[in-house]
Amino acid sequence: MPTNATAPHLSDVLGKPAPAFTVASTIGQITLQQCLGRAVVLYFYPKDNTPGCTTETENFRDLHDTFLAANCAIVGASRDSLKSHENFSKKLELPFPLIADPDEVLCALYGVMKLKNMYGKQVRGIERSTFLIDAQGKLARVWRGVKVPGHAQEVLAVAQALTQP
Repeated sequence: MPTNATAPHLSDVLGKPAPAFTVASTIGQITLQQCLGRAVVLYFYPKDNTPGCTTETENFRDLHDTFLAANCAIVGASRDSLKSHENFSKKLELPFPLIADPDEVLCALYGVMKLKNMYGKQVRGIERSTFLIDAQGKLARVWRGVKVPGHAQEVLAVAQALTQP
């Protein structure tokens, strides 16, 4: 089982290649390589069908067409199973894929696992995080410890600035 990864300092990762991946998703297997040629928003969230995660996912869904107009794809990821993601995706009518990472392989690559306090107990979980990857596969922006209100709009503004000629 992966250890509790410590997130590198932003200045250490920006402009560097994003960690490559090949993962199962709600649209089949996807790779970072397939995403190149356009920017990609890769957002990690703790759990399907919870209030904050549902709101965050709905916010990205509602802005999906505007992200596409900015030549930017959206991909969500959590430790939930593919079946859970398929149900969540169908319920919310998502136009973008969700990555199933029950073995925490992608979570470890991006350093999003951390110890969190839940009802007075320490538990390992995903730190809500978003990575904006440019069209060449380099990390353009990283958000950690994300607060849901206004986040999708902020990511969109940065993505639009990144992809405008």
